[in-house]
Amino acid sequence: MRAPDLERALELAERALDSGVEHALLLNLRAYRLEQGGRDLEALANLERARALAPTDVPTLNALGLCLARLDRPAEAVEAFEAAAASDPAFAPAQFNLGWAAEQAGDLDKAKAAFQRAQALTPGEPAPLARLAAIAARAGDYPQARVLADRALAVDPRQPTANLARAAADLASRHLDDAEQRLRKLLTGALTPDDGALAHGLLGDVFDAADRPAEAFAQFEAANAGLRTAYVDRYAKPGRSSAADQLETLISYMQAAGPTHAPAVVPPSSPAVGHVFLVGFPRSGTTLLERALAAHSDIVSWDERESLAEGVRTYLADREALVRLTWAREQDLGPLRADYWRRVGETGVDVAGKVALDKLPLNTLKLPLIARLFPQAKIIFAIRDPRDVILSCFRQRFRMNASMYELLTLEGGARFYDGVMRLAALCRAKLALDVFEHRYETLVSDFDAQTGAICRFIGVTWSADIRGFAETLAERAAATPSAAQVARGLYAEGVGQWRRYRGELEPALPLLAPWVERFGYPPS
Repeated sequence: MRAPDLERALELAERALDSGVEHALLLNLRAYRLEQGGRDLEALANLERARALAPTDVPTLNALGLCLARLDRPAEAVEAFEAAAASDPAFAPAQFNLGWAAEQAGDLDKAKAAFQRAQALTPGEPAPLARLAAIAARAGDYPQARVLADRALAVDPRQPTANLARAAADLASRHLDDAEQRLRKLLTGALTPDDGALAHGLLGDVFDAADRPAEAFAQFEAANAGLRTAYVDRYAKPGRSSAADQLETLISYMQAAGPTHAPAVVPPSSPAVGHVFLVGFPRSGTTLLERALAAHSDIVSWDERESLAEGVRTYLADREALVRLTWAREQDLGPLRADYWRRVGETGVDVAGKVALDKLPLNTLKLPLIARLFPQAKIIFAIRDPRDVILSCFRQRFRMNASMYELLTLEGGARFYDGVMRLAALCRAKLALDVFEHRYETLVSDFDAQTGAICRFIGVTWSADIRGFAETLAERAAATPSAAQVARGLYAEGVGQWRRYRGELEPALPLLAPWVERFGYPPS
């Protein structure tokens, strides 16, 4: 390995392992070869065994974190990188990877701290500064993003993340020509699929701001086409169940299910005095509402996290698991409920004595599980004009996962939206859910009345503090794609944006038309 002669090292490692020798280094090398062949789960098994043999070995822990991140398990990746950093605090790659994984997991405060440590350990490296600039841009702190990006670009003028953060700052300050030139130059070089998508998408945002919708849409298409190619094997490989397939399984199950009622036995009390799930579909205005409600002293919320993961693995994996959910007993559900509150606690929030607000739009897919685990929870179901929703999803650069992959084409996004809304309607008809239907456009047009109605629904007295939600955002790093927009406060530009792209949206409109009518939006 020091030679370096990696192929020879891999060959020697395989020979040793085949002869019965076990060592963390050998398992790490085998895992690397498995990863190169796309066999990530087998690689993970080797790395977990390597960790068992050498619990504090930094290369093993670092490789384990990278493997978990590739498997879309960012929270577990964070734990592995934290262990590596604790074992050797001066090992800069573990600090940087910890920041990257924490960013993927939605913990921007932890990400920022890790990148700062990495930058202190490697002051001549531009990457940590670039990531810090990106976090500032995501939070809407564009002056800070500009300063950090310029520091990184002084070291490496081609650094992609720094250029993207600098272009975002230029866009925010309406220096559109500067942003366009920077992004066009960036796109002439070699970029990863993710960086290429970010550059195309941001250039589309620049064209949108310049009222050049046709050119903007072409950039959004280019961004999504690159991501489809890059992630097709992971999320749309023949024979592999897609998010759309899993959604159809849920719909089929709920169609056949009979109506259920609240259980006679009330589950044990939670640490919170109230519990609310804010669901719907991505880009339906959930972040705006969540941030407004979180300004209330009696309500606590946290950035989008998957807190129901264990319950999903146990009861939503397939039709057989759904059947087991129907007949699950308290002794089965209790540990999953405890696991949920443990994960919430790991976000750093204290829900004791508060109304706990869990905002994750696609928790809509988990309503059957929520109904069993938390029958007393209230559900806020967010609605926005479906055409604005799908346009916004198409132009947004989400962290890629199975569900977000469905949004990379207009038709795919519209089909997925239709499926999620059909499932939501079935759940509302057949499950014992206490639902408030919240409309984004009503919040924008009559903020006090809408937030007042929601406060009554969740059992708190309306407070004028809710009006000042934008001023409280600086206290909290935001991980959602909407964070920078929400930091601007209340604005109405997002209403009816679809009309500027009517021609481009034509393939999706027939699929959305039934929901446009059902939710009472004008047909044109």
